[in-house]
Amino acid sequence: MMNGQSRIVTLATNGNLLDEKGQVVTPPLGWIFLPAGDAGVTRKVSATGIFWRVQVKMGRRIISKGLWAPKDTIEQAKLEMKHLRETEAYHKKAEASKLRREKIQTAYVDDFCKQVRSFLNFHPCYAEQEAKIARVVTLHATPVGSGTVARTSTIPVEERAAKAVIAWMRHKTTAYDQMPIARIKGERRRVRNVLAQLSMELLDSYRKGNPISPDCPLMASLKLQHLNV
Repeated sequence: MMNGQSRIVTLATNGNLLDEKGQVVTPPLGWIFLPAGDAGVTRKVSATGIFWRVQVKMGRRIISKGLWAPKDTIEQAKLEMKHLRETEAYHKKAEASKLRREKIQTAYVDDFCKQVRSFLNFHPCYAEQEAKIARVVTLHATPVGSGTVARTSTIPVEERAAKAVIAWMRHKTTAYDQMPIARIKGERRRVRNVLAQLSMELLDSYRKGNPISPDCPLMASLKLQHLNV
């Protein structure tokens, strides 16, 4: 086989692989599947140019499930990575990379929390509630791999913070998770928009320093949080 034989196939719900035309395809004889998860091995296999990348759509995201490639190619890549990972140089580089990622993540979490507080902008009499919401939203939204809006880089961080607050409130202060939503195109979006407006109205009460009812859903949700802010 020559280079240039890579292709993307889609994993159907019944387990079949579909080409770009939606036709069922079968990997060549002698190929095996390499699940996603080992980036080093995946890079080596991809570098050969002879593989099928298996993708699946999850909501609005496209997820790579792994690669189909010649068995010998995958086994050779695994062996090379095994030897590489046994070297001292690799361990030092891996540790340095880990520390760098942790430093970047810590800085991002701190900045995101500040952006959330900036969006909330509660009256000083509700500063404690503002801090608690910022903390819990940040803890929920910022973990690496969480798939939340906070992990996207396509919109400014201040917009991510605002969307993260509204998403958290949708699940924690409304009955959204129990709502029977008709399977009509655009209906879920409409419901979310309505709930987002209600959430904004609730936040405005805190921003203005208005008296808050004891049965306020936001206050009730905060009481369930066991956080040290």
